[in-house]
Amino acid sequence: MPTREKVTLSTLAEYKRAGRKFAVLTCYDYSHALIQEEAGVEVILVGDSAAQVLLGHPTTLPITMDFMVTLAAAVRRGAPSPLLIGDMPYLSFNISIPEAIRNAGRFMAEAGCDAVKIEGDGRLVDTVAAMSAASIPVVAHLGLRPQAVHLAGGYRAQSRTADAARALIADAQALAAAGAAMILVEAVPPEPAQRIARTVDVPVIGCGAGAGCDGHVVVLHDMLGLSAGPAPRFIRRYADLRTDIGRAVREYISDIQSGKYPAAEHGYSMLPGEAEKLARG
Repeated sequence: MPTREKVTLSTLAEYKRAGRKFAVLTCYDYSHALIQEEAGVEVILVGDSAAQVLLGHPTTLPITMDFMVTLAAAVRRGAPSPLLIGDMPYLSFNISIPEAIRNAGRFMAEAGCDAVKIEGDGRLVDTVAAMSAASIPVVAHLGLRPQAVHLAGGYRAQSRTADAARALIADAQALAAAGAAMILVEAVPPEPAQRIARTVDVPVIGCGAGAGCDGHVVVLHDMLGLSAGPAPRFIRRYADLRTDIGRAVREYISDIQSGKYPAAEHGYSMLPGEAEKLARG
């Protein structure tokens, strides 16, 4: 399969210096990874949002490390060129630093990831430093943290007061200083997100964080109109595949029931003369 030039952390650092924005999308399987590879997506996040969009859970919490590694490996096979980030699932990095390094190492060694993402705040400085020292690039996810949905009382925008925004900025700066390779900020106003992007040397990915970030990420299923129910307010739907797929499935059902499908052209013929032999018994 022809590939593009490999996107690396150095590539994204150069983009930041040049003021070039980059696109990030989630992906969970080989087939969609092929499409993203061909379309030119620079960064792919194998998100723990797979728990919701693939498995139907109400939160991201139930997904396991084994399952995430399996998904990431499939995506890597389909998309060798983008920078690939494995999303560390709930409790895979919180219990101890050695366990965090061990689990993150699985993404790197078994799935071929280029980095891992962890959700948290400034209290993860030591974890980020240790993982970086173990040659594991870390994306620090701040702001709205889906793994903390119960603590936060739901999925809601963060850092909307000046004090909360200052705390967010301080956390981002501390994590970057500790060795984070990138920062991801989700569901925060553009003012603190832009301040972070301007004051840290590493690329900053926004998810519902305004236009001032270096790159932007959304869930693929939301962007394609595949997700059931209302999408987050920061989503722009570029397609309505849920409607399109539903229409195609209904047409398929109708064709089966009417006998329109399968037609002769959808089958295989016997070798010359063999049908006659069969008819004679």
